[in-house]
Amino acid sequence: MHQPLSLAELQALLTRVFSTDAIAEWALLLGCLALAGLLSWALSRAVTRHDNSVLFGERVIDGALFPLLALAFTFGARRLLPLWGLAPALFKLALPVLVSLAVIRVIARVLTAAFPNSEPIRLVERIGSWLMWIGAVLWITGMLPIILDGLDDISWKFGAVKMTLRNLIEGGLTASLVLVAALWISAAIESRLLLRESMDLSMRKIAANSIRALLLFVGLLFALSAAGIDLTALGVLGGALGVGIGFGLQKLAANYVSGFVILAERSLRIGDMVKVDGFEGRVTDIKTRYTVIRSLGGKEAIVPNEMLITQRVENSSLADPRVLLSTLVQVDYDCQVDSVMQELTAALIKVPRVLSDPGPSVQLTRFADSGLELTVYFWIMDPENGSGGVKSDVNLAIWRTLKGLGVDIPYPQQVHRLPKGAAVALGTVESPPAP
Repeated sequence: MHQPLSLAELQALLTRVFSTDAIAEWALLLGCLALAGLLSWALSRAVTRHDNSVLFGERVIDGALFPLLALAFTFGARRLLPLWGLAPALFKLALPVLVSLAVIRVIARVLTAAFPNSEPIRLVERIGSWLMWIGAVLWITGMLPIILDGLDDISWKFGAVKMTLRNLIEGGLTASLVLVAALWISAAIESRLLLRESMDLSMRKIAANSIRALLLFVGLLFALSAAGIDLTALGVLGGALGVGIGFGLQKLAANYVSGFVILAERSLRIGDMVKVDGFEGRVTDIKTRYTVIRSLGGKEAIVPNEMLITQRVENSSLADPRVLLSTLVQVDYDCQVDSVMQELTAALIKVPRVLSDPGPSVQLTRFADSGLELTVYFWIMDPENGSGGVKSDVNLAIWRTLKGLGVDIPYPQQVHRLPKGAAVALGTVESPPAP
């Protein structure tokens, strides 16, 4: 597509690029860029975009589609220049720049989609961008073939295999491109699966994780083959890996296997209210190695999946999201307790978040020292919103109802009997003589 230029050719090329003879090339190149931008904008309006889109990005022009289209249009226009009697000058500089820009945009968008909000990935993007721009400059200036020939002279042997530094670098670049393509495909499939509402969210997660693992494994095999590594050595590597998993990595392997078991059995689902090892909260995400549980106070717990398999887990919404709550109140012994219980039941039905089916109930549970103890039971459907607010509303409804009925909530009372002849604390009062 593009032959490296010598330094003399580069000087002559730059002189032609900024001369009046290159006006037609400038107009054609700007037309290719404008057409690529317009087509990218039109496609972004025609299709449904999702977060971390590889092709469109956040502002269309920062996605991978624009440089790819610009490269395709520019390459096509470069082929048409001889038919119009024009000698390419500007396009010899534009094509390497567009190739570098397209590769950088594709790698950056794929890594962002596969690993969002990851600082190490951002560092990899910056390093890769600098390497690509340096490679483009070396290509344009004609230094790239000289450097590659120098790298070809640096070699070493691994047994019967002779490796050069050039082969190692080219194999690493090819392996990186293959892995990026595998990540791109897996991210696209995962986004489509997670948007399907007809499938259970846990099953979508296990399907997405399985597809990503399979594609990365296949991509790794192709990458190793492209790097010149004999794949027959993987048999020995697999045996060593099995021994390592059996001893040192058994906990890690157990967590990964437990993650797939949880997703397959659906014993825990995203959105369930659970209590694990004294920590209670809502399941927000299930990874292949760990599960994220967020408490109502905002704290998040990273729980290894093996713990969710081997220990007791209290799930408030596994088969039924309804949760039973209760509160206590005491009333005076002199009240009409049957009527009070009926009035309290009727008042609790009107409290927001309290279910009417099954409805609230009031039971006489104990004859306490100060009064009759009533236990009020009620059901809610949304335990993920917490229980403190609804308990407060229920207690306020109980207090208002008892006030309206004129029923007192008794204070703690104690009866003290003084022996005959004892003095009272408020004054010395002698007991009357015995008759």
